[in-house]
Amino acid sequence: MIFEKVPVFSKSCIIVLGGDMSHHTTVRKTHLNDIHKKYGGKLVDFHGWELPVQFEGIIKEHMTVREAVGLFDVSHMGQIFVDGKDARKFLDYVNTNNVAKLKKGEGVYSHLPNGKGGIVDDVINFCLDEERFLVIVNATTSDKDYKWFVENSKGFEVKISNKSDDYSMIAVQGPKSVEIMKKFVPELLNYPRFGIVEKEVMGQHCYVSRTGYTGEDGFEITAPHSIIADVWEEFMKLGKDLGVKPCGLGSRDSLRLESGYLLYGSDIDDEHSSYEANYGWVVKLSKPNFIGKELFEKQKKEGIKRKLTGISMEQGIPRAGYKVFKDGKELGVLTSATYSPSLKKSIGMGYMPLGLNIGEEVEVEIRDKKMKAKITEIPFFKGGVFYFKLG
Repeated sequence: MIFEKVPVFSKSCIIVLGGDMSHHTTVRKTHLNDIHKKYGGKLVDFHGWELPVQFEGIIKEHMTVREAVGLFDVSHMGQIFVDGKDARKFLDYVNTNNVAKLKKGEGVYSHLPNGKGGIVDDVINFCLDEERFLVIVNATTSDKDYKWFVENSKGFEVKISNKSDDYSMIAVQGPKSVEIMKKFVPELLNYPRFGIVEKEVMGQHCYVSRTGYTGEDGFEITAPHSIIADVWEEFMKLGKDLGVKPCGLGSRDSLRLESGYLLYGSDIDDEHSSYEANYGWVVKLSKPNFIGKELFEKQKKEGIKRKLTGISMEQGIPRAGYKVFKDGKELGVLTSATYSPSLKKSIGMGYMPLGLNIGEEVEVEIRDKKMKAKITEIPFFKGGVFYFKLG
């Protein structure tokens, strides 16, 4: 594709920044790139994608989602389709959660265990029909997940297709998102959280789901590139009287952290298990068999030595990578941390030893200065529609 001739770049297009081709940086653009510029988005390189970190401001966008409705471009997320007679059986094998129980139109959040005590990715599995499933995967792991699926599909009658380059995706998040969906895809409101419907939108086959990953009610539309800009503008039109605003990566991160949701590559990875991440609820040991089941059974029986632990601070703003101390001894390193607009204080989480109590005082090292913090329950913010107590 000669990308100079198209108005909006696709996922597969790249641009080269800088003049030295031997040390160039490639950045991929979504089909909403021009839309972001139109609405004043401040664009940054996010894991090789040019995406808006903010529009009007992170705090304003954060509170818009908590109180009204915001739009996010999540086109960098991946879509892997699994079809065939053994699709359900196969996905149940490669997932920790119970995929086998899903009915048409239902979905479930889960982890893909690597069989070595870590996590390949965290995903959402949607049942489109008895032998058709859609798996939404993370931006930086779509190729990794696809290869993992193929490698573990021996003996299963399935067709696995990575169509991450074929679709764009918009998330409509916030308590007033329901009002938009009443006008856009009203049938989805008949489904509980993690529901999905297939629907013709603007003449194109689309997938509309309801996950609310910000802790608020929320919906996502996975659509062909050709209509995604028009879908965005339609959402802006439908939400005009509801206070809808475009939102960027900054508020997306603060919203999900407040709600205790994990960021793959930071909070979970190939070195940490679901139990250590406080997400043991996604591990269904009652299932007959799945990758790494024996290791999970061992951890369940013998216990873990570290777990993802929350901290909060009244002063100072911590960042991922900052160290946490207790009585001069390092406890761990923050995997995610930021300022919480909802709570008006700083929050963070990282892997620390067991035995720390809620309210216990610790210190976070910020620019060579140790500042007061305390162990805090996760999720930090419990005012949203969708939140859960980790454990």
